[in-house]
Amino acid sequence: MQEPLSATTAPVAVIAETNATATISAPAIEYTEWMLDNGLRVIALQDDTTSTVTTSMWYDIGSKLDPEGRSGFAHLFEHILSRKTENMPYNMIYGLTADIGGTRNASNSPDRTNYYEQVPAEYLEAMLWTHKERMALPVIDEDVFGKERDVVKEELRQRVLAPPYGRFQRFVLAENAFDVLPQRRPGIGSIEELDSATLDDARAFYQAYYGPDTATLIIAGNFEMGQLRGLVDEYFADIPRRASPVDITIPEREPARTEPRFVTATAPNVPLPLVGATWKVPGAAHPDSAALEVLDMVMSAGENSRLHKALVRTGKAVQAQQFVSQSEEGGFFAQFAVINPTADADEVNGLLAAERAKIRAEMVSDAELAEAKNEIFASSLRRRETARGRAFEIGEALVLTGDPKAADIRLQRIAGVTKEDILRVAQQYLKPEARVEFRYITGEDDPSAYANPAPFPTFRTLPAATGEPRQVKPDGEREAPPGPGTKPTVIAPSIVETTLANGMQVVATQTSNVPMATITVVLPGGTVTDSRAKAGVAELAASLADKGTADMSATDIASRLESLGASFNGSGGSDGTYFSLTAPVATIDEAGEIMASVLSSASYPEEEFARERKRTIDGLQVSLKDPGALAGFVAAPVMYGDAPYGTIATTTSIGAIEASDLVAHRETYWHPSLAKVIVSGGMAPDAATALVGDLLGDWTVEGAPPTLVADPDGTVPGPRTVVIDMPDAGQAAVIAGVRAVSRGDDRYYDLMLANAVLGGGSSGRLFDEVRTKRALSYGAYSGFASRAGESILSASAQTKNETAAEVAEIFLNEFARLGTEPLAADLLEKRRLYLGGSYARALETSSGFNSIVAGLMQQGIEPAEAARLAERLSAVSPEAASAVAAELVDPSKATIIIVGDSKQFLDKLRELRPNVEVISADDLDLSSADLGAVE
Repeated sequence: MQEPLSATTAPVAVIAETNATATISAPAIEYTEWMLDNGLRVIALQDDTTSTVTTSMWYDIGSKLDPEGRSGFAHLFEHILSRKTENMPYNMIYGLTADIGGTRNASNSPDRTNYYEQVPAEYLEAMLWTHKERMALPVIDEDVFGKERDVVKEELRQRVLAPPYGRFQRFVLAENAFDVLPQRRPGIGSIEELDSATLDDARAFYQAYYGPDTATLIIAGNFEMGQLRGLVDEYFADIPRRASPVDITIPEREPARTEPRFVTATAPNVPLPLVGATWKVPGAAHPDSAALEVLDMVMSAGENSRLHKALVRTGKAVQAQQFVSQSEEGGFFAQFAVINPTADADEVNGLLAAERAKIRAEMVSDAELAEAKNEIFASSLRRRETARGRAFEIGEALVLTGDPKAADIRLQRIAGVTKEDILRVAQQYLKPEARVEFRYITGEDDPSAYANPAPFPTFRTLPAATGEPRQVKPDGEREAPPGPGTKPTVIAPSIVETTLANGMQVVATQTSNVPMATITVVLPGGTVTDSRAKAGVAELAASLADKGTADMSATDIASRLESLGASFNGSGGSDGTYFSLTAPVATIDEAGEIMASVLSSASYPEEEFARERKRTIDGLQVSLKDPGALAGFVAAPVMYGDAPYGTIATTTSIGAIEASDLVAHRETYWHPSLAKVIVSGGMAPDAATALVGDLLGDWTVEGAPPTLVADPDGTVPGPRTVVIDMPDAGQAAVIAGVRAVSRGDDRYYDLMLANAVLGGGSSGRLFDEVRTKRALSYGAYSGFASRAGESILSASAQTKNETAAEVAEIFLNEFARLGTEPLAADLLEKRRLYLGGSYARALETSSGFNSIVAGLMQQGIEPAEAARLAERLSAVSPEAASAVAAELVDPSKATIIIVGDSKQFLDKLRELRPNVEVISADDLDLSSADLGAVE
């Protein structure tokens, strides 16, 4: 039944030429490939170091195949096919994955739709069964069609209409980047075309496109190859090819653009103007794609890039971005900048044009070429750290090119790119006359203003659906999914703990064989130490630490790190400061020396500080136009009042900060005796510990360690109902919150388990009530952070403005239900597995491991606790989970926050809660608990 195609036998190192002291290489992805007689391609990647398996089905069906008048249909169908089959009632797939400790999702692009799960390895057969069900026996009926269409409309509002630059990213770019290809239409669709779609359209779409002959099954993780082949035959070999196949080939290709076009687009919530341009480029498999990718990295990747230097460092732009958007038939090269409010749009546009002219006239330097290649190879190493990451890299390359080897071919081509290649593709594709130049400014939403003058293509019409819709079989007649197989034995990596002579604690473990490692440094001095008048000091001190040291400038630091393929960043959390360095093992010692210098002598040069402070203020102004982001900001002062946790950075407080404040913060709080260092990834623990000793073992400072904030959370304020009125909001953000426990509280795990029932993922009650049953939002979840003081447990969702009060009511009802309805033992067992699986997946990656352990150590908890989650959760009884929910998750104690167009929901909200505080977004004062004027 199977025809073997190919199987790699040994890793082949793909090496980037570099001027760094060591080369960065990416081992080729090993896999075995075969094809069934019905056309199903199968790719298998074995990895016995993981306890999980990832199953993913990749269909060559993307938004470029949307029928005439049905933009967004492939995306809508991605939602539909996830939901029902003859043997799986609506959304059973959620429980089948979450209840065994797995995760699942699906996604859509112009070129493909994929469905994937990552589960404990013993459930491989069960997941293959679900893919067979969805391929061969889907139920496409009015129930699932109507619900998922409403969900997709909420997703569109959340991702396109609510964010300040959502319309630009989803609508303006595509409309102007293409003339004849179907990629011109937005993959997410439009409200109007989604509303016009019918159930018959969905059935016709499935029959035309979905079958084994348009699919590739990719399995990655811990499995036995012979067993896998047998299971693939059992579940897929007898599925017939499409009965009446529609050709999925797109024959059109974009004509060359010979005259520039100029577009001005407007939207109601654009805080800062944007300027930029797009150019047409060939399809992803074209040999020039490699040179275009390197060209893009030279111009835009990192702070050592040309665009950053020309636009951001000069203070002319808040943000400068550039990327190559690839598709099978053709793509586009996009370049844009968000303008500093004090700058001139014409000047910024001129700077962009000057950089384009320069790269078209002169060859890049040897250093720029080497740096760009190293950054690309390092990025690939990060993706290949897990079996799932390798599977996705193969899958994405396959659907773009038709060749599963394309991921490695891409790296081989990039390694061979020359300076001459970059000059050639710049001259060939970035011609001034071939651009579409645009401006994006505030104003009314007017799609006609940015409409492409090229005639809109007519797209395919599919044959009508035949036969009768399938139905879910009655109880008792449905086939049950297979149970678990044999659980593989996987030895957990050992954790080595050491204390250096300067008091620094070091934790090291090897989480992967991929030659990439992460070093995380945890220090005291989080945002809890900020004053209200200068809120933002801790975060700026961390994020701007790499802008200069005693012996290096910002450009020196950026150049050296990027040439080594390293990424470094700092952030200020509530209780402390975190620094993270990720680099190839071959260069991590050199990158680590730079990190050590930053930690011990960050100097915050005045010019660098002034520019970045201004960028921070401008960036905050952008966030304040996003309902979801603004609701999160409001939660802190409302839920903590005048306590330190209630302090949040504002444009005023950031403007009051001086560079000397950051130096003082560093000198006070970044104390080696209180520092914790975690190293994981592809390094042996002994080597990692020795490296930290070499880098940071001699770090000492004068003065005693700082005194930590003793009462960060303060007294619990009374419940409030706060509305931030944003008349132009494309969607409303809803939060319901209560005060929760600290990380050290004995009830921490009790509340963790209770919250998993309430809002843990797509199997939580909030998701079920808000999305699954009512289709009011793209998603609804709840959670609480780990903090030294009391945290906030909050439920959140975004919904259309007119249903904001309804969502708030659902939140309160589910709060009440959690504390009053007894929690069944079997339900809690499923939630234990859900939490344990999520935790285990995070621990498999260096970034995930470091994040978990860093959080524990920040709260004074030993690193070994990271391996005890299952044990801790197993000790939580139903009574304990119910008790903590009844005490804390009480709707009478809950605060409601809604950001949106209040006129559409205020009356209904007052019926739910009469005492509503309404504050205009324009009058909002985040520095005080009362938030400013209240009507």
